[in-house]
Amino acid sequence: MKRVDYPRFTIIMRGYTFQQADAILTAMKGFEREFAVEMTLNTPDALRQIRQLTEKYGDSIYIGAGTVRSIKDVKESIQAGAQFLLGPHTFTQEMLDYAKQHQVLSVPAAMTPSEINEMFDRGADIVKVFPASVVTPRFFKDVQAPLGKLPLMGVGGISIENAQSFLSNGASYLGLGSGMFNKNDLAHFDSDGLAESMQKLLSSVEGVGV
Repeated sequence: MKRVDYPRFTIIMRGYTFQQADAILTAMKGFEREFAVEMTLNTPDALRQIRQLTEKYGDSIYIGAGTVRSIKDVKESIQAGAQFLLGPHTFTQEMLDYAKQHQVLSVPAAMTPSEINEMFDRGADIVKVFPASVVTPRFFKDVQAPLGKLPLMGVGGISIENAQSFLSNGASYLGLGSGMFNKNDLAHFDSDGLAESMQKLLSSVEGVGV
C-alpha cells in the first residue's frame, strides 16, 4: 500500500463486535476513498475480525490494525491481512522495517517534535500525533514550521465538531473513534445512520486542508 492512496480519515474500531464492524464497512459504500478502518488489537478476536473483514471488503476498503505495540503484533497483523498498522507509541526499527518489507503502511505515534522527527528518520510513512486533543490543533501548524510539511495524523479527541480545526492547522489525516457515531446506530447495526455520520463529517470539512 502506498501513502498516496491512504484516505484522509481512519475509523477506529475499538471493542466492536464483528456485527458492528460489518455494519460500519457496509455503510462505507461510496465513501471508500474517504475512509480507512482500523481494528484495534485489544478488541476481542481482533485478528480474526481483521481477517474476515479483509476477505469480505478488502478489495474496496483499506483495513488495518491498531494498538500495534510489538514486532509480534506487526507480524500477526500482517498475516491476518492488515494493510496498515497504527500504534499508540513509537515503533522500533525492526517493526518499521518488517512493515516496509511487506509493503504495509506504518503509522507509529509520537507527541513531541523529537519523536516525530525520529519516526520519520526511521522510515515511518505517517506519524500519528497522540493524544491530539492534548496538544491542540495549533501544534500541527507549529511543529511543521521548523520541520517542514509532514504527513501527520491527529488521533485522540478528534470529533466531527473539531475535525475542521485540525485539518486547517496542518493535520493531513485524522482518526476518529466511537464518538463519531450515534450509539444507537452502532447498537442496532444501522448502516444508514452510520453512513449519515460519515457524510456529516465530510460535509463539515468540505474544502478544508485539501
